[in-house]
Amino acid sequence: MELPPRLRIAIEELLHGVPLAELQGAAARLSQRYRAELRDGKLHLSDETAVKAYLAARMPATFAAIRASFSMLEDTLAEFEPRTMLDVGSGPGTALWAAKQCWPTLSNATMLEASPSAARIGRALASQLVDIAPIWLEADASKALEAVADSDLVTLCYVLDELPPQSSQPLVLQLWALTRSVLVIVEPGTPAGWRRILEARAALVDAGAHIAAPCPHHADCALMAPDWCHFSRRVARSRVHRMTKNAEVPWEDEKYIFIAASRTAPNLPVSRVIAPPLQQKGRLELKLCEPDGHFAFRTISKKDGEAYREARRADWGDGLDITSQ
Repeated sequence: MELPPRLRIAIEELLHGVPLAELQGAAARLSQRYRAELRDGKLHLSDETAVKAYLAARMPATFAAIRASFSMLEDTLAEFEPRTMLDVGSGPGTALWAAKQCWPTLSNATMLEASPSAARIGRALASQLVDIAPIWLEADASKALEAVADSDLVTLCYVLDELPPQSSQPLVLQLWALTRSVLVIVEPGTPAGWRRILEARAALVDAGAHIAAPCPHHADCALMAPDWCHFSRRVARSRVHRMTKNAEVPWEDEKYIFIAASRTAPNLPVSRVIAPPLQQKGRLELKLCEPDGHFAFRTISKKDGEAYREARRADWGDGLDITSQ
């Protein structure tokens, strides 16, 4: 997956002339914070240098994860066509670009971002979007949510990992109260990110939400540590991306986990593929999350006919409508 061309060009223009050593140093510090998953209440994108490092080294991957999450939601809520959006912890607008690509109907967006540097750069990038003029609010969510209107689509992407643990559930419930149709929360696909999503999922189910994706059920997650649920998206690296990360490989895999909660009942898949399929001669090995709340390892062979042909087309994260055996 790649960034939209307009966004990619705008980022290249913003990064033109920035010393590579400056980008590399800021990217390394940013990566260290992400890997450590410090929930200390401090902003990852604290200044302009950090934001530009994010554009070069992280935005392609976070865009891919958010866009892939939206695609799973599209599969279960095909009639969902949001016109309004509230994005909390917007950074430079990654979720906005992913949402606009997914749903061209989106015409109004409120972007809430505590970092003035991220908001300023986000505004500049968003000027390249067509048929939408987002409003940017430079404020902490705890101080600004009472002043914003409810929206069709509410998003919280790669934010819970920045917040103190005790503030997560109250924020999730505040956002659900502002959700007219769908709330999407995306986190890094780490064991800790999965646990944060589980906490958010439990709070939303208790509040009466329908789980629209990725789970094909509303029961408690059956996976147990050290296992955890997550997905992966392959991301093409641009030249500046590779140089900023001192990388040689022209791609990277972004692991992510998310939850999408809906006001209306979704059309859930029979099963969800929750690990990379293992293909052997004449058969497939699949790990599936199933509608009864359990997970199962299934072997599907050529003798299963249409089920085998359907399974061969399935990838990690896909819904799979085949009869259980």
